[in-house]
Amino acid sequence: MRQWRRGVLSVTAPAAALLMVLGTGVAVAAPDSSDAPAASAAPAASPAPAVTPVSGVKVTNTKWYSDRRVAVWVYSPSMGRNIQVQILLARDWNQSPEERFPQLYMLDGLRAQDDQNGWIINTDVENFYKDKNVNVILPVGGESSFYTDWQKPDNGKNYQWETFLTKELPPVLQGQWRSTDVRGVQGLSMGGSAAMMLAERIPGFFRYAASFSGILQLSSFGMPQAVQFAVRDAGGYDSAKMFGPPSDPAWKEHDPFLHADKLKGMSLYVSSGNGLLGQYDTPSTLPYLATNYAGVGLEVLSRVTSTQFATKLNQLGVAAQVVYRPSGTHTWKYWEFEMHQAWPQAARALGIAADTPKCGVAGAIKPVAAKHSELGECMTPEYGVPGGRAQDFRGGRVLWSGKTGAHVVAGAIGGAYVAAGGPGGYLGFPVSDELGTPDRKGRLNKFERGSVYWTQGTGAHAVAGAILADWGKAGYERGPMGYPTGDEVDTPDNKGRVQGFSLGAYYFSAATGAHSVQGRIFDKYGKTGYEGGYLGFPTSNEIGAARGGRFNRFSGGNIYWTAAKGAFAVPSGPIFDAWATVGFEGGRLGYPISDQFQITGGNRINFEKGYIEVVDGTAVIH
Repeated sequence: MRQWRRGVLSVTAPAAALLMVLGTGVAVAAPDSSDAPAASAAPAASPAPAVTPVSGVKVTNTKWYSDRRVAVWVYSPSMGRNIQVQILLARDWNQSPEERFPQLYMLDGLRAQDDQNGWIINTDVENFYKDKNVNVILPVGGESSFYTDWQKPDNGKNYQWETFLTKELPPVLQGQWRSTDVRGVQGLSMGGSAAMMLAERIPGFFRYAASFSGILQLSSFGMPQAVQFAVRDAGGYDSAKMFGPPSDPAWKEHDPFLHADKLKGMSLYVSSGNGLLGQYDTPSTLPYLATNYAGVGLEVLSRVTSTQFATKLNQLGVAAQVVYRPSGTHTWKYWEFEMHQAWPQAARALGIAADTPKCGVAGAIKPVAAKHSELGECMTPEYGVPGGRAQDFRGGRVLWSGKTGAHVVAGAIGGAYVAAGGPGGYLGFPVSDELGTPDRKGRLNKFERGSVYWTQGTGAHAVAGAILADWGKAGYERGPMGYPTGDEVDTPDNKGRVQGFSLGAYYFSAATGAHSVQGRIFDKYGKTGYEGGYLGFPTSNEIGAARGGRFNRFSGGNIYWTAAKGAFAVPSGPIFDAWATVGFEGGRLGYPISDQFQITGGNRINFEKGYIEVVDGTAVIH
């Protein structure tokens, strides 16, 4: 791929074309292109402001996508909800468990989704950073937010992103995810604007800031209206709830152009295209224009404001690397390119060696790596782990012990393995490479004390101990419970363990052992409060009953199901004992057709051919 030239490129697109594309009535004058931007330089590092834990902030959930990509949900008191943040862990994360790593925030664009960061969806960000010793921080969500603190809620969201990113999140990253206080930030479009804005507003918090196609002037004539058009179009938001009306001082307080002097001493990278047809665009019927008409206008606006911003930096004597592409619209492939181009500068600013890892493959790991070409090149030398050895590759890990030999663990299964404690955890070392399941719907790795199963729909989850033993007797994933859909966790009362499966759940306690509850019986069990209700833990799996019915036994009673009547619970006690005297569901009363309910002086359950009442402690069959 060719290098796009660096320096100042005058903006030739007429303002009228910009108005036609954006429909905002905004015209932004191009600056005098005779003012060249300052060259990039390695800045002197400023001390990072101290971070202290914020009351109420806590990690509420964690999901491992692989051994090096993890999602954490952090409760934000300022926003009053959980915020997902994904982390691409540094190259040496597994190899050097005591080491801490610099951070690089990656901010999304206007149409940020609530499930994944756009860098993950649209670029090779995960693969690109696998050989780089930095923790990449990917906030998820923030559509149209500019990652700032809004004056008022909008669309049901109380955006307080500046507070979250610079006060609530940092103690979590430094305290729980082995991150240092050396940070950089880069983003595209809205995220590029926010990168410069946040770097200015919290001096010293970031050592490096990069804007890829950002809008870097917010308060000049017409710009608040352009921002309003953009956030309204992206998600139906009102920018007046962000910074107030155009006359509100908050627009100037957050304008990167007006506060460019605060960036002195930082490593800066600014880039944009010019809206003309480029190598990643689809030609339209109009000469030099792509079919991405909105992207044409937005990139013109980015070029104009980025040029103005670069000129201001030059006038202030603030060093920056400025990249003006000779073509290209507001499109992800260009931002992926800029991410690659900016890395050497980001690495320098964060104090990271930008060279490729030096490693070789030998011993018992070598033939396994040679057999599995999908592993790719090594990322680390071979290193010690509890009880054995390991080596990281671009496509996964190889783990070895004298007892089990060397085996590959990769992808989502590798993430579940890390969540289970890795080789020092309850699963132990792998005893197989990744295998296909007999039904051809999933994948699994076998370990010394359990297995990890994966499907596209259920994700990867470990199954071990008594639950694995009983699930295995029932046919594993081909049995009535299907695949695991969650990890084994403590029950809310801390008296046992529970694990979700496709058609129900497995429960375990020391007193009752491991048993499954599934289908409509499971639904009814839930309505009774699961193991915390009057039925307690299951004491059997589902059992066939008279006339095609089914039932489960529990510590405090049974649940019965028929296709005709559904599922009903019969708790232990006088009614249950009386029903037993007439043969349960196979006797003259048949199946229950109601749960137990109160009557005057006692309780009652209705059956297919009668009912049983308990009044004043005496059970009577009717």
